[in-house]
Amino acid sequence: MRAFLRMGNRLLFYLLVVFVVVYSVFPFYWAVISSFKPSDALFASNPSLLPLPFTLDHYRNVFIQANFGRNLLNSLMVAGGATLLSLTLGVLAAYALGRLPFPPKNAVLYLVLAMTMFPQIAVLGGLFMLLRQAGLFNTHLGLILSYLLFTLPFTVWVLVGYFKGLPRELEEAAYVDGATPLQTLVRIMLPLTGPGLVTTGLLAFIAAWNEYLFALTFTVGDKVKTVPPAIASFGGATPFEIPWGSIMAASVVVTVPLVVLVLVFQQRIVAGLTAGAVKG
Repeated sequence: MRAFLRMGNRLLFYLLVVFVVVYSVFPFYWAVISSFKPSDALFASNPSLLPLPFTLDHYRNVFIQANFGRNLLNSLMVAGGATLLSLTLGVLAAYALGRLPFPPKNAVLYLVLAMTMFPQIAVLGGLFMLLRQAGLFNTHLGLILSYLLFTLPFTVWVLVGYFKGLPRELEEAAYVDGATPLQTLVRIMLPLTGPGLVTTGLLAFIAAWNEYLFALTFTVGDKVKTVPPAIASFGGATPFEIPWGSIMAASVVVTVPLVVLVLVFQQRIVAGLTAGAVKG
């Protein structure tokens, strides 16, 4: 009886795993095969689960007809700049909040947490006015600074837990040798935060890369427009046609690099998140 129950539990577990995998992977698989199908095959009454017939026309349309290369470069500049600035400011703030004693530390932490609770639409109007008044509307720097609203709080929260988990004896030894807090951070503590930096940097980059609302509101034309609003603005041969093939091809182009990055750094991501959660 126990063996039968054990076998039944194992079968249910594997069925659950298969369901989760199919549910998670199938949308991406459908986007990939749709990007290789001709437009008429996408609207067939009985669509095939294989890219038959096979074509690369949608990928050619994305890079030839649309200004997609410029949009990719804009996304790389904006997401990369926001990530670097978030890591720079986040490391300084997290080290102060996690290692240095000062009374309002908990209040600052709660304030950082409160910043993540507001939806983007709630700050959209005020941020739009600030960028217009500062002359940063439709600029790469304006987008980078606006993205700090959601990348910086996440960076600070993850790194605070990670800094708290580092041995305090390292700091004390550095202070005995005459090092300042900034020298201790740069020379002693920072080299030990590799997994935490990789985790926060990669996740902040993904969030900035996929951001849509700010990029749509604060950009005009292709000069600064990033990938998400560029894909949303794809047009078909007629005003009533939605170019699903080109949209799927562009989505695959911008998603594959992120998937590769996550697969390459997955161990460091798990190590960074675990260290920040458990040791803090």
